[in-house]
Parts: sequence; C-alpha cells; structure tokens
Amino acid sequence: MISFHYKTSSDGVTIEELLRNEWQAGKKTVHQMRMDKAVTDKAGVPLDWRTPLTDGTELLFHFKDAMSSYKPDEERNVTILFEDEHLIAATKPAEMATHPDENDKGHTFMNAVMAHVVKNGGTYAEHVHRLDKGTEGIVLVAKHPIAKALFDRMIEERLITRIYQAEVDGRLKRVRGTLQYPIGRDRHHPTRRRVSPGGQDAVTRFKIIERFDASTLVEASLETGRTHQIRVHFSHIGHPVKGDTLYGGSETEDGKYRLTAKKVQFLHPFTGEQTNIEI
Repeated sequence: MISFHYKTSSDGVTIEELLRNEWQAGKKTVHQMRMDKAVTDKAGVPLDWRTPLTDGTELLFHFKDAMSSYKPDEERNVTILFEDEHLIAATKPAEMATHPDENDKGHTFMNAVMAHVVKNGGTYAEHVHRLDKGTEGIVLVAKHPIAKALFDRMIEERLITRIYQAEVDGRLKRVRGTLQYPIGRDRHHPTRRRVSPGGQDAVTRFKIIERFDASTLVEASLETGRTHQIRVHFSHIGHPVKGDTLYGGSETEDGKYRLTAKKVQFLHPFTGEQTNIEI
C-alpha cells in the first residue's frame, strides 16, 4: 500500500470536492477510493466524504492496489534531484529511453526509477512527460495515481515550465526569438517529424547564452510539447542541434547530440510551494 498526507488550506471543502473538483482525480479512482474507505484522519479513522472540513485538517490518502508494471532495473542508475510523497524528478542520461517499448523491455529510465521506488517500499511510478532517447535531463515521475492525474493536467494546461539548453550549428543572429511552426509526421521516414502546414501548433521560445566560432548555445522553453519540437524547429531555420544527424546536425565525437532538459518549474499542487528543479 502507498499513501500520502495532505493538509487542507481553507474551510468548507469536502473530500468529495477535493478529489473531484480541485484535483480532478478521475471517476474510476474516486469510486475505488470511496469503496476502500481510503481517506482517513491522521489516526487512521475513515472520514465522511461529504462533511465540510476546517482549514488545516490533516488527511491521509491510501492506495492499496496502485502498482506500476515496470520491472525494476538496479543496474541502471539515475540521479534523483527532488522527491516527496507525490513526485520524483530525476535525470535521464542520453541514449537511454524514457520507458520500455517492444524492443527494450527492461533497461530504460522508468525501469531504473522503479528500482529506486521499490527499494524505498513503493509500488507505483509513472512518468508525467518524456524525453527523446538522445536527450538528457530532467523527467518528472508521479508516485501515486492522483499525482499522475494532476501533473498530466498541468502539462496539458502549460502550468509546468520546461527549459532546455541546446548547442546548435552556426551562429544565430537573433539574441532571442520565438519559433512558431506547426509540426507533423514526415511520411518519408518512420520516426522523423517536419514542419508542415497541416501539423500541430508548436511554439518554442529561445535566447542566446553564448556564441562560438561555428555554433551557438541557446536556452529554449516549450509552450507546446510536440515530438522532437526543439530539434525540428532549429533544423527548420537552418541551425540544427549539433550532433542531431537525423535533422541535419553536424557530427560529434561521441555521437550524441547536444540537447539537455535543464530546468523544470511549477507551483506544487499539493504543497502550494513554488518548485524549481535544475541540473
């Protein structure tokens, strides 16, 4: 069983309203928690879901059947940057997939995170967003189903700021700018994306950090989260990410491309605290 604590921050809210309206936890999750009497006071006594609570009431939420299917992989290491009852932020190395697919069933970032979770008595870990296999940096992982629902919604509503650092080929002239080009699939390649009038809206903002002789170091933030977005946008303007040969980037000595998810910033939905995570 996994659980988390929560302290109410206003008078009058009920458990039903907290789960359904404020957290939008999902009908299936809410129904199961009600059947399991999964919300108690700090002494473990089940509470009435329709009784208004006072400010500062301490609640304990339980999940007896919340389990993830990722096989723990103790041989793969990831660095934990932040962790509480709700969330893990860890660094994914370049050339490690975020999660398993049909070709890689047990040696991914999520398998390594699951090993950490199991070692600490947990049973649940689900990624909130993903990084391309060749991109290194911060990935957020939910530790229980309600956190998964909340952070998924925050991603959709653009309430989580994700900031990347990239070294791109050539010397960018503009000190800062916005790349707003729709992105769709490349019908001539199974994994590549391209700027396409019929694609999904995609917006990348950037500013220059440093110029080199043949490349430029930039900071980029995403207003949308399309597949390969930064890579496609900078390639489209003639400045592909260095090492990203799929999109025309120059080769690097180690064969890796120069793109890192450096920062994640958000207002924590459970604690109300501004949370800034950086590598």
